[in-house]
Amino acid sequence: MKKKINIKHVEIGMYVSELDRPWLESPFLFQGFEIQSEEDVQQLKALCKYVYIDDEKGIDVPDKLGDWHVQPVVLAEEEPAASKAPRNYVDKVDFLEEMPRAKKAEQKTRGVIHKIMEDVRLGRSVDTSAAKEVVGELTESIVRNPDAMFCLSQLKERDEYTALHSLRVCILAVAFGRDLGYSIEKLQQLGTGALLHDLGKLKIPTEILNKPGRLTVEEFDVIKSHVPLGVRILEDAQGIDEVSIDIARFHHERVDGSGYTSGRSGSDITEFGLIGGIVDCYDAITSDRIYHKGISPYEALRKMYEWRGSAFDSGLVEKFIQCMGIYPIGSLVEMNTGSIGVVATINRSRRLRPKLVMVLTSDKKAFDKPRVVDLMETEAKGQDLEIRRVLASGTYGINPVDYLPIHEH
Repeated sequence: MKKKINIKHVEIGMYVSELDRPWLESPFLFQGFEIQSEEDVQQLKALCKYVYIDDEKGIDVPDKLGDWHVQPVVLAEEEPAASKAPRNYVDKVDFLEEMPRAKKAEQKTRGVIHKIMEDVRLGRSVDTSAAKEVVGELTESIVRNPDAMFCLSQLKERDEYTALHSLRVCILAVAFGRDLGYSIEKLQQLGTGALLHDLGKLKIPTEILNKPGRLTVEEFDVIKSHVPLGVRILEDAQGIDEVSIDIARFHHERVDGSGYTSGRSGSDITEFGLIGGIVDCYDAITSDRIYHKGISPYEALRKMYEWRGSAFDSGLVEKFIQCMGIYPIGSLVEMNTGSIGVVATINRSRRLRPKLVMVLTSDKKAFDKPRVVDLMETEAKGQDLEIRRVLASGTYGINPVDYLPIHEH
C-alpha cells in the first residue's frame, strides 16, 4: 500500500515512491528508491516535509505510530489510466531458463520482419498473420521473464538498423505493457503495432535516411513523410487493429505539440501512441547510427526523465524507468570497491540491487573468468558492495554485450 508519512518517521529499509516535490529538485536518481543509509535519511529530512512510501516494497511504519501519522493513498485515483490494470505479472522462470526460448522467438521474428520489409519494398502487402504469430511468441517469452529478451535486445547491428530497431521497439513495448499490467490481447496489439511502426521508412530514399550530415529542411520533410506512408501501408493491410496502427501514426508526436506530423499534444495522442514514442526514442538514442553514437541506457533514461512533461507523458516515463530499472540490463557500472561489472538482470523489487557480471577487479585487472554477483545476496551476507556510478559503454575497452548471458545457449 502507498502511504503518506511525516518525514520524521522515515527509516532505513523503507521504499520511497514519491516525494513532496519534483524529483529533479532532489539528489535522488529517479522516482522510487529504497532508503539504504543514514545519509539517505538525512538528505530526505533536509529536503522534504513528507514522503510517500510503499510498504509492499520496503518496511512499513512502526505499529506504535498508529493511524494518526499515516495517510493511505489510493493508487487508482492518482496514477494514469495506463497503470489501472488488473494483472500483476510475476516472473515464471529464471531468465537463464528462458533464454533458449527467447532466442528462438527472437530469431524467428528477425526473419519475419526482414520478409515484411522486402515485401513492402516490392509493393506487396504486409503478411499480418506472420507478424501476429511472432509477436505472440515474443509476448509469451516476455510474460514468462522479460530479462532474456532485454539481453537479446542489446545485440545491435548498425547496418540492419531499421529491421532490428523495429524488433527492439517491439520487445521494449511488450515488456513495458507487461509492467503496466496489460492483458495478453492488449500486449499482442501493442507488440504488433511496435514491430510494424517504421515500415514507412522503406519508402524513404536511402541517401536521405542514412545521411551522415545535417539534414536540410526539405530532407527532414521527406524523413517526416515516413509516418503517413507507414500508416497507409498498415491501413491497406488486412487484420491490423486500429490501436496497433496508432503506434505508427503517433510515435513522433510529443505531449507539448512539438512533434510531427500533425502536431498533436496531450490527450489527443492515444495511449499506444504515447508508449510508442517513449520506446522508439529510447532505442534510437541508445543505438549507434551513421550520424550519431548511441548513449548508455542509464544516460538515456536520465535524459528521458528530463524530457517528461514536454516530449513524453510524465507518468508513463516514470513507469518506463521503473520497468527498465535504474541500472538497465547492459549498463557498465563501477562498484564502491572500484571493481567493474555489467548489469545482467534487474531486480524488480529492489532496483538498486541488480545481478552483475563482474569484469575487472578493483585494480582494473580482468578476472580469470567473469563471475556473477547478485547484490541481493551480498547484502544478505552483510557485504558492503554497491554500485557507485555508471560508466560509458567502451570504458576500459569493455563492450557490455560481450558479458551478457546471450552466448551460452
